Formats: sequence, structure tokens, C-alpha cells
Amino acid sequence: MAKKPPGKRPASKGARKGFRTAPAKRRPRDTEALPSREEILAFLREHEGTAGKREIARAFDITGDARIALKKRLAAMAAEGLLAGTKRDLRERGKLPPVTVLEVTGRDEDGDLIARPAVWKDGDGPPPAVLVLTHRARNDERDAAIGVGDRILARITELDEPDVEGLSYEAEAIRILPRDRRRLLGIFRTRKGGGGTIEPVDRKELRAWSVHAGNEGEAGDGDLVRFDLSVRHRHSVSEARVLESLGNPDDQRKISLIAVHAHGLPDDFPASVLAESEALTAFTADGRADLRDTPLLTIDPVDARDHDDAVYAKSDGDPDNRGGFVVIVAIADVAHYVRPGTRLDKEAELRGNSVYFPDRVVPMLPERISNDLCSLREHEDRPCLAVRMVFDANGKKRRHGFQRAVMRSAAKLSYQEAQAAIDGNVSAKCAPLMQSALLPLWQAYAALSRARDARGPLDLDLPERKILLDENGRVARVVIPERLDAHRLIEEMMIQANVAAAETLEQVKMPPVYRVHDEPSKEKLKNLREFLETLDLKLAGGTGLKPEAFNRILVRARTLPVPELVNEVILRAQAQAEYTPRNIGHFGLNLAKYAHFTSPIRRYADLLVHRGLIRGLKLGTDGLEDREIARLSDTAKEISNAERRAMAAERETVDRLIAAHLADRIDATFEGRIAGVTRSGLFVKLKDTGADGFVPVSTLGRDFFTHVEEAHALVGNRSGETYQLGDAVSVRLVEVIPSAGAIRFEMLSPGKTGTLSHLKGVRQVRRRFGRRR
Repeated sequence: MAKKPPGKRPASKGARKGFRTAPAKRRPRDTEALPSREEILAFLREHEGTAGKREIARAFDITGDARIALKKRLAAMAAEGLLAGTKRDLRERGKLPPVTVLEVTGRDEDGDLIARPAVWKDGDGPPPAVLVLTHRARNDERDAAIGVGDRILARITELDEPDVEGLSYEAEAIRILPRDRRRLLGIFRTRKGGGGTIEPVDRKELRAWSVHAGNEGEAGDGDLVRFDLSVRHRHSVSEARVLESLGNPDDQRKISLIAVHAHGLPDDFPASVLAESEALTAFTADGRADLRDTPLLTIDPVDARDHDDAVYAKSDGDPDNRGGFVVIVAIADVAHYVRPGTRLDKEAELRGNSVYFPDRVVPMLPERISNDLCSLREHEDRPCLAVRMVFDANGKKRRHGFQRAVMRSAAKLSYQEAQAAIDGNVSAKCAPLMQSALLPLWQAYAALSRARDARGPLDLDLPERKILLDENGRVARVVIPERLDAHRLIEEMMIQANVAAAETLEQVKMPPVYRVHDEPSKEKLKNLREFLETLDLKLAGGTGLKPEAFNRILVRARTLPVPELVNEVILRAQAQAEYTPRNIGHFGLNLAKYAHFTSPIRRYADLLVHRGLIRGLKLGTDGLEDREIARLSDTAKEISNAERRAMAAERETVDRLIAAHLADRIDATFEGRIAGVTRSGLFVKLKDTGADGFVPVSTLGRDFFTHVEEAHALVGNRSGETYQLGDAVSVRLVEVIPSAGAIRFEMLSPGKTGTLSHLKGVRQVRRRFGRRR
């Protein structure tokens, strides 16, 4: 047996169990030989994981009566302000442990993430600011970008002295922790005599929190605040303590401020990103195709600030393509300015997309790029990536090709102005463009429409409401914009350009980021079929359905009293579109290959597609890089998540605006339709404003109502009275919480009886549950 090295002792029991321990020393068993205060503090600084009295005793080989002396020394150190925590979790007061949980609270001027400890005791002074060195960490078995509002488990290094920005620690992220669904955000309301209450901003947790005087921090009345709960014991009432005031949504006329912070959306651009954008210089036309004499038009909403696409069409002069057309779609060349690895690029990837609120836009790129260098302004030279497509008389694409070019927009038109010109009301701006640009565009669109009809994409009719705000940022009115052929023209030409991009990337063996839309799941189809049967509508059985099967149902639904209902239910049966390098086609558009190419100013996916085309077609040195290709799958997941985050933030902001608009109309009566059915109650959408409110099932009457999921209905067990998705109803406004966008109604309309769908629903209930009494 090998001899033990001289001077070495066997590992302590703590070390054998895997604890990282300080060097153990043999000590006499008296109180004078206890580890000094400095030795204890040094051990706590170096120890990874939880360290208490037991770990300290193991590390210094303290046993017997000396453990009592150690306990007294630790208590004395706590009383002197040297230690904090509990006997099982000790740390140096005012210091962070080597590994801890941080909450990312913001970014500095260089765009680097700044965090603070997720747990910090009041007596330890102000929580230290921590520089997060890594912007990515593991999350659900993959790398993910760390964003403001994330909680991370991090390895901490204390700096010898605070830097110029007051940062005392650096952190290397180990992993991103699941987000707390209860984001501790709320609207602070002052209370006479001091303190106040915090109103909820989450409609899923509609409760207020009390704030004692002295715990309100710097918050003023109406401020959006981040807060913590000072008591979380099982049988005690939690009280809130304001940690940070984030601004007043009313004062700033930006109710979207709540959603920005609730979802951790990057709002302001770091100074370094802005500086990089301001340092960009105008492009040169060298090496680019010249499209400046081609009358390309930008056709956008009236209030559009950036213009990233332009279109042109003409008859094809090829005698072998009689009645055919040449269509050019030119897209702003964002890749020329936003190069891989730059601060601009990292910021754009972090944001994923622009977020459009009724009161403002949170852009993906700084205004220097989105509204200036890359905006296809009228009569100004701009770089573009253009696709030239040739279609036959029936709208079938014969061939296409991409080129980097310089263009000059012949005119900036709104959808309404372009449509009016085609309809005979020609403006002075449109008059000289009719023959050279506008009429050929509409002629080409007619051909593309024939091909679209033959392709048969999903044809849902769900008008979208638009909120118009007054000068105070409040709802002035809610409108449903008219759907024009001008909208459909641009939409179809963008779709064709997107298809061409996906096809080209495959041809040049460059991995695309596809925009995919899977077919509905078997479970959703089963539920949809069961519901449609209650309306005497039959959806073909089996798998492998095409959109045309749904379209036939939608056509039949137009003859029913509830066509909106059928459109809504078919929409809910669909899968969610996403980005991925793996192609499964786009079910809704009925396309085998599809990628987003046409909006690189506001979508990072489009910028990646541009870079792929540039590299694959050898159009420049600023194409997709190998490191981007290696992590394309993770990037696609991140921008898909960013898109969902943006959609949720936009939807919640609309809800808050509408709720504030209705807040002074308590007890008023409104007409609407049932837009959702759950076992706990009904969601009702108002006819005029589109406001969504809830009717609790407990308020519907004395009957016991059963939720028939496949019929999207609540059915009374005794009476048979039925409330079903799509039913027209009258409701009374009972309660509004604007900060949470929450509205509660009282049902005034009786449930329906005697209809075919009602009788089928009742039979389903009685078959499943019998007559309950």
C-alpha cells in the first residue's frame, strides 16, 4: 500500500462529500485556537455553494466543545456587522457569494448587461451593480440570449475596486432561470398619511399590494414600479416594498411602458449602438446594378415612417411569354450597413423584431438606419437587394434572379392614394405614374391573383381593428380599416419575393431560415370537427388536409348567422408560424418553400436571409458568416420567441388602452359576441371597440353550467340554457382595472334554447354528465 505523503492529512468529511473546503489545520481544542475573523471571511468568499456553521467547522476541523465557541464567534461577527444570512447560509455582509442568482435590470452605455442580486437584505446597504460578461447562457438545453428582466445563475468575481461606473462585481452566466410568471410590477398609488398600494398589471393576478410608509422609495402616484414582497410566510400577509420606479405611463403618454417592462423588451438603444449607427457613411453605387430609371414605387400605410420595399411591373416583351409580366421587388439593403458581429448586429439580434404599439414603436434598428440610410425615400438614391421575377399570363413564375442595386423611388404613395388612382380619382402625384407604373402593377396583380386562387391559401375573413389615439395618448376611436386591392397587391408581390428567396437559398446550398407553418394537430382537428358538426358543417376526415378544405367550410359559413364564429374557430385550430432552418412548408399560404425576405428593417430573420443570398450568390463580402450558420437553429428559436413576446406585449397594450377608454362607463350596456368559452366563464368581445371582458360562470344564473369543450359552449344541466362561442349577447360593464387591461361584465342576455346547435350541445352534456341536480 502506498504511503501517505508526509505532512498531508486525510480529507475532512466535508471534502469527501464534495464540498470545496479551505485548508484544514489541526488545532488545540480551546477557544483561542478558533479560526480568526479574517480566516472565516476568506473561507466564505472562496466557498462555492451554501456555507454555514457546519461547513466552517468541517473546513477547520472543529469538533466537540470548540463548536460551541465557534457558534459564539459567528454570532459576534453577525452582531458586529461582518456576517449576514442564517446559520445554514452565511456570507460576508454586503458581499455576494461566489455563485448566486442575479436579475438583469438594464444595460450600460456600451450595451453591456447590468444585474443586481435577486435577494438582498435591507441591512446590507444598497444592492451592488454587477457587470454580466456573457450575453448568452444555457436555457432549456440550448444557448439563448440573456435579456433585461431575465434571472440568471451566475459565477461572481469581486473587482479589486469599483470601476468608473461604480460596478463592484463581474458575473459569468451559468444558465438562464425560468422567468417568474408573477412579474413583480405594478402601478403605485399614494395613500394619505404615507405609503400606498400597488395596483396589478397582470390580469391573471388581480390583487393589490399594501406599501407601508417608508417603503415607497422614490415612487410617485401613478408610477410603474418594480417591487418585492417583504413577507412571504404561509400564514402572514405579504407587504410590498418598492425597489425601482420605471416611469409614469400617464405622464409619458406611453401606456406601452407597462408591457415594455413586463416582457423585458429592450427599449432605449445603448450609446455605443447609437454611436456606431451615426458613424455609418452613405453607400457608393460602385458594383451595383442601376435601377434609378425604373419607376419603383413605395406603397405603405399613411403613417409609415420607414419604407423598406418598392415594387415595379411591366408587360414582358418576350414573344414566348405573351400576356406575361416582369415584376421587380426591391428591398432596402440593410445588410450593407448592419454587418455580422457589430454592436448594431448584436442589438438587432437581441431585439429580434420591431414592436408596434398604438402609442409608439420600439424599433429593431436605430432611426439613423430605419428612417434614413435604409428607408427608400422618394427621389433619393438608396442601396437595395432586388429580385426580378417573370410570370406568365396566369401568374405562374417562370424564373427569377437577385441583384444588389441602387434605386430611386419614383413616388411614396399610401394604399388609399394608389387605390384611388386606380379607381379613377387620380391625384396630381399619381397622374404621371399611371401608364408607367400604377396600371402595369395592377395588371400584373390580376395575373398573380389568378395563380393565388388556383393555389388556394387559407382564406380567413377576420377584420383587424386599429386604435386611433388623441393628443393625450388616449383612445379617440377604434376603426376597422378597409381592405383594399392595393393591400392585396403588395401582399402578393411580397409573398412571391419571399418564395423566390427560399428557392434561391436552396439552389445555392445556403441554409435558409424558413418561415414555416405546420398543419393543424390531430387533436385540434378532432375538436374542430366536433364543433362544426353542431352547425351542420362537415370537415373532411383523415390527415393531410389542404387549406382548400377549410375554405369550403368558410364559404358555407357565409350563409349562417355566425360566419365570424366559424372563422374564429378555424383560426384557433391552426398551428403557430415560426422560424426554423428545417423546412416543413407553409400550410396557411399553401407553399412548399417560404422565407421572410422583404422586411429587414424590422425583422432579424429577413436580415439573415439577405446575408444568405449575398454569400450564396457572391454578391459581396458582408454575407452570412460560418459562426452564424453554426447557430442558425438557436437563432431561429430566439427570434420566434421574440416575435411571440412582441405579439403578447402589443395585445396587452391594446387591452390596457381600451380598458382605460371604458373606465368611466361603469354600468353602461354594450353589444358584443362571445369570443371565448372556458369552464370558469365567458369572454365577450364588444362590437364597437373590440374590448375583451370576462363574465364569471358563477354570475350566469342558478343553474349548474358545464363546459362542453368540443362545442365551445357552457350548457346548463337542468335548463339546457346554452352560451356558445360566437353568440351575440348584451352585457353590462361591472369593473375595469386599466393597468391590467382587465374588464368584467355581467351577462344580460339569456342563453339560447331550441336551435339545432343548442340541442346537440345539450345532448352532448347529458350523454357525458347525466342530469345533475
